[in-house]
Amino acid sequence: MGAAFLHLLPEAIKGIKSENAFLFILFGFGLFFFIENILHWHHTRGDHSEHRSLGILSLLGDGVHNFFDGMIIAAVFFVDMKLGFVTVLAVALHEIPEEIAEFGVLVYAGFSRKRALLLNFLSATTVILGGVVSFLLVDFIGEWISLFLLFAVGIFVYVAASDFVPEIRKEERLSKSLGLLFTFGAGIFLMWLVLFLE
Repeated sequence: MGAAFLHLLPEAIKGIKSENAFLFILFGFGLFFFIENILHWHHTRGDHSEHRSLGILSLLGDGVHNFFDGMIIAAVFFVDMKLGFVTVLAVALHEIPEEIAEFGVLVYAGFSRKRALLLNFLSATTVILGGVVSFLLVDFIGEWISLFLLFAVGIFVYVAASDFVPEIRKEERLSKSLGLLFTFGAGIFLMWLVLFLE
């Protein structure tokens, strides 16, 4: 949330020429909502015989997610180096626990730990592919960078709203809930502090 509203959105607004540009926030939000709902729908319908296909579908979804992360990171670096590092930090803070969870899904789906680790690593490398695509399309992306940043805002807001907020809401213990709220606030404060770095 901090990266989206304190860094990406203010930068994107500088290049916006149409009010319709804000649709790209909804597009980014909606795309990841769609991807995660497909994964959730498949998981809830699956029986034990379908666990492997759940793992494969989860890998594909994670690979697409990482590819977009790579495109966003590279594109943001074209705008501003500091903004690029902020984006890397925001993505990393989200991806580390997500990749651990992905590993657990693959083991649950019946893959050996070694194979799950390898597949998870291969899925994570699509972030590099996304970065390369952004680099190759730098001239095209340069013209659309504000819209691309708005797309990233939508993704970041969705990730925060779908992954973190539900964890706070379902926690019944006050101490744990306060700890999660503190973490949320600390993350936003960290992103605010980065505004003052040269």
